[in-house]
Parts: sequence; structure tokens; C-alpha cells
Amino acid sequence: MAPGKWLHSRARYFWEHYFYLVGVREENESLRKEVDRLRLLLAFSEEKVKEAARLEKLLGFNPPPKWDMKGARIIGHKLGPGGILETVLIDLGKRDSVQLDCPVITPRGVLGRVFKLGLNFSSVLLITDPNSRIPVISSESRIPAIAIGQGPTKPLSIAYVPQNAPLKQGDIFVTSGLAGIFPKGLPVGRVTRVLRSDVSLFQVVEAEPMVQASSQEEVLLICPHIQVQSSESAQKSNP
Repeated sequence: MAPGKWLHSRARYFWEHYFYLVGVREENESLRKEVDRLRLLLAFSEEKVKEAARLEKLLGFNPPPKWDMKGARIIGHKLGPGGILETVLIDLGKRDSVQLDCPVITPRGVLGRVFKLGLNFSSVLLITDPNSRIPVISSESRIPAIAIGQGPTKPLSIAYVPQNAPLKQGDIFVTSGLAGIFPKGLPVGRVTRVLRSDVSLFQVVEAEPMVQASSQEEVLLICPHIQVQSSESAQKSNP
């Protein structure tokens, strides 16, 4: 009977451990799902923290006097050789009192300007587009110039800088306020190349944009403040 008892004990041992292992496997599967859920929740929370930090920077920006500020999200890109224009799409439009040519910026500097309005959305022409022209001035030597886009992945061309202008790499060009589209003092680009010529009247100057559109998710619109006259004042002004 000893062999039979031994077989019975071994069978019982394996049977009990089989159910134990099945239970352990089910518990491990449940724990794995819980770990995956917590990882997803952690990633979502980390993204919310990063978003809150970006929004805090946006909200900390003070618009110039007589300019209104609105926050917007970038919801579409048309960048690179496949796009006719270097643009991004934002989630504000006519219903949000957005106007044509409203500057679009970030706390780091100028991104572009509104060039096409929809009811709920707007297209923003980036400063890197060849159709973009922005009057700028050197923040140190106060040299006026024009920042011209040269296309995706290319630096800005800083045009009409005189040959004798004391300009060097690392200088910052900011908006000059001329033409009335951009308020004065917004960073546009940092000088990366200065080439003086014996033939031309102007230096060849290139600058890196202060803002890269591909890495932006939220932006600020700053539009000129429009004062709405009351009906009484309007009647007085128009007898």
C-alpha cells in the first residue's frame, strides 16, 4: 500500500499546488492590469502638470497697454514643403472677437499673426513663411530692420542692416512697433550669422526664431483694444 499512498500524496500535492498556482496567476494578472492603469493615470497626471506649467507662463504674460490678451490652443499644423503656407490653426475665431493681423505669441516671443478668420477657428501665418515681413529693431544697438521668413527649417533673414551697423551673433531683434500690427518690444529672433560685403550696401544677417511652432501647444493672441461707444456718445459725435 505504500506506493499507492505515495502516489495519492503526490497527486494531492500537485492538485493543491495547481490551484494555488492558478490563483497566483490570476492575482498577478489582476495586479498587472492595476499597474497598467496606474501607469496610464500617472502619465495623464504628468501631462496635466506640464500643461498647467505652460498655462501658468502664458497667464503670467502682461499685454502692452491698449492691447487685449486671449489664450488659444493650436489644433492643426500645415508645416513644411507639403504646405502652401507655413501656418497653424487655433481654436478661436470671429465668435471670440479675434481680428485679422492679431499677433500670435508665446512667453518666448512672436509666433506669427492671424491672416485668415473663421467663425470658430483662425489660421496663423508663421514668421518663418516667406510671405511674412515684420519690422524689427536690435534690442542693444537699436538698428532697425525687417525680419523676413525663408521657409521651414531655415533661419529668418534680417534685411536692410547697414554695413557699418555694430551687429554681432547673439543679438536679439524685437518688434519695432512700426506698421501698427505688432506692439513694440516682442522678441522675434536671435542673430546666428553676420556677413559683411564689399559690394552690397547691407549686411547679410540671419536669425534663429525665438519660437518654434512645432513644439507649441498653447499660444496668446494680443489684439488692439476696441472701445465701443455708447449710443448717447455716438449721437453727440454725429449730430
